[in-house]
Amino acid sequence: MRDVAEVAGVSLKTVSRVVNMEPGVDDRTAARVEGAIARLAYRRNDGARNLRKGISLAMIGLVIEDLRNPFYATVARAVEEVARRHGHAVVMASSGEDPDRERELATDLLKRGVQGLLIVPAGSDHRYLYADRAMRTKVVFLDRPPGLIEADAVVLDNVEGARRGVEHLIAHGHRRIAFVGDPPTVQTSVERARGYRQALEAAGLPIDEALVRLGTPRVDLAEASTRLLLALQDPPTAIFAQNNRNSIGALRAIRAVDARVAFVGFDDFELADMLPVPATVVAHDPAEMARAAAELLFARLAGDQRPPQRIVIPTKLIARGSGEIVPPSPQGVDFATREAGASSRAAS
Repeated sequence: MRDVAEVAGVSLKTVSRVVNMEPGVDDRTAARVEGAIARLAYRRNDGARNLRKGISLAMIGLVIEDLRNPFYATVARAVEEVARRHGHAVVMASSGEDPDRERELATDLLKRGVQGLLIVPAGSDHRYLYADRAMRTKVVFLDRPPGLIEADAVVLDNVEGARRGVEHLIAHGHRRIAFVGDPPTVQTSVERARGYRQALEAAGLPIDEALVRLGTPRVDLAEASTRLLLALQDPPTAIFAQNNRNSIGALRAIRAVDARVAFVGFDDFELADMLPVPATVVAHDPAEMARAAAELLFARLAGDQRPPQRIVIPTKLIARGSGEIVPPSPQGVDFATREAGASSRAAS
């Protein structure tokens, strides 16, 4: 506020009156103060105002995509557990994968005086946080890295996990493998699609862009995209789904048309092991990622001055059955039968 007063050439009291919309300031002076506020990217700190009034609220903010998604519900609960241990409450908000909404929510939480902020980014430009980071606000990103700024981030090993899932399908004889994923504006979708492509290239398989379907962030859209894939003249014999919502949509489509198609999904999901053909998945622990991000945030609040950290959470393949379905051979001979015969001849 002192900087605003200096730039505008007025007293602190005048700035306070403008910020709090109190009477007693003429229009020309108010315009000068508002211009200085915009120039300096000043925000009123409601937390500091509460402290002056004797109200002590230790809070951190958490901006996620959608609390209805079990993945993010697990993240939120883990963050709450860490925050409670550190004597803080958590204020949560959902961006709905909207970059403008993410910025609005993050800005509002910082204005309310949260001591730190955890963000699952929806956007790719986080320079709007520069002013707050200069004022020592601690920010840690999780699940996806920040855009155009250097900051702490805790992410999954997306490329390696996706590559391993697709390699599993290739190892079971599949050559036409489809990818169903979120829009290309989502970083996790980009990285998992990269792992998909790397696995095909390493195996010497062509990448058929007709089998790559991006832009399916909802279950119904993933189901519709998968139905279109299965209706192709030369359909895929296997599908790799980019996340839990894509997986559910893809599996619904496979069941609806009663297709014998192998399946591997990134993210485990509830009842995946209880399906008629249990789902093979690239699994990880969302709670581990959330705890790591929250602990890093509280370390920063406690004075940790290390350069920005990037923590990568590993994944693992859980083979349950769907990823082990083999494709029919062009001659109509089951791949597994053919492989078993070859192994028997080699042994003799």
